[in-house]
Formats: sequence, C-alpha cells, structure tokens
Amino acid sequence: MKRIPLAKPYWDDECEQAAVAALTSGRWVKGPEAKAFGEEFANWCGAIAAVPCQSGSAALWAALRLLDIGPGDEVIVPGMTFIATATSVSLVGATPVFADIESDYWCICPDDVEAKITSKTKAVIGVHLFGQPFSPRLREICDNHEIALIEDAAQAHGAILEGKMAGAIGDIACFSFFPSKNMAVGGEGGMITTTRPEYSEKLKRLVDHGRNDTLESIELGTNLRMSEVNAAIGRVQLKHIDEWTNKRRENSRLLRHDTKTRPNCEHAWHQLCVFVNDPNETISNFNKAGIDSRVHYPLPCNRHQVYSEHFQHQTTLPNCEEISHKLVAIPIHPSLDGNEIERIRTVLHP
Repeated sequence: MKRIPLAKPYWDDECEQAAVAALTSGRWVKGPEAKAFGEEFANWCGAIAAVPCQSGSAALWAALRLLDIGPGDEVIVPGMTFIATATSVSLVGATPVFADIESDYWCICPDDVEAKITSKTKAVIGVHLFGQPFSPRLREICDNHEIALIEDAAQAHGAILEGKMAGAIGDIACFSFFPSKNMAVGGEGGMITTTRPEYSEKLKRLVDHGRNDTLESIELGTNLRMSEVNAAIGRVQLKHIDEWTNKRRENSRLLRHDTKTRPNCEHAWHQLCVFVNDPNETISNFNKAGIDSRVHYPLPCNRHQVYSEHFQHQTTLPNCEEISHKLVAIPIHPSLDGNEIERIRTVLHP
C-alpha cells in the first residue's frame, strides 16, 4: 500500500516547459519572469505591489528592513510559529516579544498583543497559522497604536479574512514557496507584498542591494532576488492555486475533523492539525496505516535554545505550552484521491 505523504509538490509539463524556456532564454536573473510573477501575484491577492524573493524568511527580513526596524525596537510575534518569524526580528537587531496564542484558533492572541505594546513596539507580526487567518482585531490594535502590521502568510496562500485575501490585510505580507507550501516554485522562494504605496519602490530596491534605476545603492539591502526559472514555475503554479485551495477545503470537509475555523474567514488549510491528548499514539496509529503525520511546533519559540538569553526564555505562555506539542498535522493536500481520504478518515475516526 502506497504511503500517503504530508505534502506533495505539484509538477507538470507546463512547469517543465516554463523552466526550460527561462533557462534557454539566457536571462537567468532580473528578467521578465520575476517582474511578471510579482505583478500577477499582487493582482491575485489584492496587494498594491509584490516582489519575488529567495524565501519566506528573506521576505520577513526585508519587511522589517522596509519599516526601518532595528536595534532598540521591539516586534511582537506569536509564541507558536515557525522559528523564522522570531529570528527575522533578531537578525535586524530588534527584539522579538512573544505573545500567547488563542485557545481556539491558535493564532496570536490580540489581548496579549495589546498588553505587550510599549513605546519601543514598532510592529506586530501576525501569522496566519496553518492557513487560518489571524484575528481582525490585530489590524484595529495596530492602527490604534500607530504601529505596523506584518502578515506572515507563509502558510496562507488563498486564505481570506472578512473579504480580504492574505497578502492584502496588513501593511506588508510575506509568503513562502517552500516545496511543502500551498504553491511552490521548484525550490526555495518567497514573495513580499504591500498595501502601502509608499513602500512599493523601496521594496523593489531592498531585494537588489538597495539600488535604484541608476544602480546606485541608496539604502542598505542585499541580494534576495528570485531566479527567472523559479519565477517562471511560480507563474504556472499561480494559475492553479485557487483550484488547489478549493480542493484543500473540500478535503477538510470530507475528513470531518473538529478543528475550528474563524468566523467570516476562509481557511487555506496548508496543514490540517488536530488537537490530541497523546500525539505519540496518534502519530503511531497513522504510521501503522502508512500515513505521514507529525507535530510541527512542539516547543514554543521563546523556549528554543537560540533564545536562552532572551528575557522571556523562562516565561510561560499558557496556551502555547498547553497546545503546541499536542497538534498533529495530517495530510490534506489537493493530490489526495478518494481512497486516500478514506484511509486518513478511518484512522482519524476509528
């Protein structure tokens, strides 16, 4: 019996033809594919501008640089997320301040965010965790305190919150195209979007050494550019993302799980995570059935060794401590067929 993977990157003849065409063009970087990919992605998600880059982590770094965040500044981040959400803040010299998560939807808790805002707070990074949009209150809180809202949308391609798609909710948004994500680019890749006109030109410069059209570096940047091959593949994948997202939602319905979805939103289901009291037993049961599963974030970010000197290293974030190690991700990707859905559902509902 064929094993069911947690993720399955999409590849077809059109992706291959696009990659080969980009290679044979002789224009491997800084060409028309990356430019078109950014424009098409912005149009798709409703942002004013978008620029491809090398990874979701690079996008987060660029977002913070775009906002001139650095030493002495604080950025509030969720305690349960992929570690890059926090380390991107550290890499620009600022301090990540960890907030607890919601008990029901598992995204960053607006009440805890508001409680942790200080005069040093320059931004909040809200993560659309596993494809679940964060609370709309984050936008209100950031506006009221005149601080920036950054969307970590690495897992949220196609997620919708109160009529706005991920990528057009915050001031800046960061996407990942890692092979396990809802869409990919044939390797590493990311995208930065913005809803603020004043950031659009600076955004393009940041990924290209801070240079303007005359090739003068007028601000601090570095090489974060996406290759033409990856951009060409991304453009093909973008044609399918709505179809794939709908299939993920249909698979979610068929699996009859009890994971909660926020009202007035559309979950993108990058991962379907189920809350269980004994994750080892659950993973073992799926493994025996030939189905991949795993706990993604068993340790809250502030507990990681990299933050052993952080002032919150020993701080208890109650929901993060209770929930993070009990969330087991199971397959929900759009390549699943009816038989595979039934196999997963049988283990989920013995």
